[in-house]
Amino acid sequence: MAAEPTSMVGPDLAEGIRLADLPDGSKLVGHCGDAQVLLVRRGAEIFAVDAHCTHYNGPLGEGLVAGDTVRCPWHHACFSLRTGEALRAPAFTPLACWRVEERDGYIFVLGKRKRAEPTTSERPVEATPEKIVIVGGGAAAFAAAEMLRREQYRGSIVMLSDDEAAPVDRPNLSKDYLAGKAPESWVPLRGESYYSKNQIDLRLRTQAVRIEPQTREVVLTGGVSVPYDRLLLATGAEPVRLTIPGADQPHVHTLRSLVDCRAIIEKAAMARRVVVLGASFIGLEVAAALRARGIEVHVVAPDKHPMGRVLGPQLGDFIRTLHEKNGVIFHLEETASSISESEVKLRGGDILVADLVVAGIGVQPRTRLAETAGLATERGVVVNGFLETSEPEIFAAGDIARWPDPHSGESVRVEHWVVAERQGQTAAVNMLGRREKFDAVPFFWSQHYDVRINYVGHAERWDEVMVEGDITGRDCLLRFKRDGRVLAAASISRDIENLMIEVAMEHEMVSC
Repeated sequence: MAAEPTSMVGPDLAEGIRLADLPDGSKLVGHCGDAQVLLVRRGAEIFAVDAHCTHYNGPLGEGLVAGDTVRCPWHHACFSLRTGEALRAPAFTPLACWRVEERDGYIFVLGKRKRAEPTTSERPVEATPEKIVIVGGGAAAFAAAEMLRREQYRGSIVMLSDDEAAPVDRPNLSKDYLAGKAPESWVPLRGESYYSKNQIDLRLRTQAVRIEPQTREVVLTGGVSVPYDRLLLATGAEPVRLTIPGADQPHVHTLRSLVDCRAIIEKAAMARRVVVLGASFIGLEVAAALRARGIEVHVVAPDKHPMGRVLGPQLGDFIRTLHEKNGVIFHLEETASSISESEVKLRGGDILVADLVVAGIGVQPRTRLAETAGLATERGVVVNGFLETSEPEIFAAGDIARWPDPHSGESVRVEHWVVAERQGQTAAVNMLGRREKFDAVPFFWSQHYDVRINYVGHAERWDEVMVEGDITGRDCLLRFKRDGRVLAAASISRDIENLMIEVAMEHEMVSC
């Protein structure tokens, strides 16, 4: 996580500000003691909460107030202004709320409010299962377990993960941590004590080999069975493996887990030249991170425009130029044909020297468990709007889930970190007997050097791209449209506009 701000900005709210200086609908950042506080006025109500997002310390004063919530401009976390609760991932930790008093036309912030404990009195006891099993150790799995305990679920939670590490902040593996700009202590989503403290039975290096829906059991390697009343499949995706000669060389890596990232960092310490195969988000973030370590980087990809399939040719060309200015050498419309101990041969005949090769040529959903259990699958695990699979009491979330997206009107599967976390949260409350549809608008961000790209919505295809602002000037908003309708938007330095499009898409779905 980023360090807490050290310099105070804005007025001293303990000393008070004039009510007239906070018009209806406005927000203001000040300080109370050594803490930054965000004031928001909505009609007759005045809210006061911490001024920085609990995810990566984003400035909420630059975010968007929508109803009685505030949204972070960086990664779209959403918080309640009334309670401080982190309503939507990627934030999980709540904001502190502050006591506010009005006197003689002035507003005073008096100190932090004591956090109210949630109550379970309104939740039907009969809807609470005794045993919940989560298969997976990634974004959706962690978010589901965290939400179950946040909802005061007191039953058994077993997390079965074949990973060697507890759930980590995977986006950081291709960004600051890989670049050497962040310590490993930033990487875990929660410390080791979190799981025991919250009575979450996290079983690492544990392989689930079969699901028995009739007896409601998950069978592990060795034949041990784990019973469940509700089951969440959050097995995620795995990297597509190279099939060319030499793909099994020890200096050829993929990046998905903390173990993968450690191995790349270890090899990078001695590498002088790296070849990255693939110009995807992962591939180019890896390229940027390794350039930060001073390593020569070549990117080989069959694409004409880096990331053009998602972001379009204009933004794709900008990203290429950005990387080239930082020393990356591209070999586009090209693929590797073989890898030797020190070289990568391209199909066009060129030979690239490489001490390290990182393959980022895509991922594929891990659906084997679902398929052998007889669940409906179609390029992913098919779920309904409540994230229920075709088998009663079994849910799916994250990279494997194909759900009916109410905004695009299509059945989609999205490999985004924030989407997986939000699906895990929705699956959790539905396993407790709620009927909450997953209707969050997809969102992801990608970091390239000092440029952050925010993308909201989902457009697998489009017939028009509207560009506002200046792409080369790093101040732009692109709207991806089909049949005159905006399906997605990508932006640089247009955080508020990006958030506003997200809210507009949400309202559109509600009105449908």
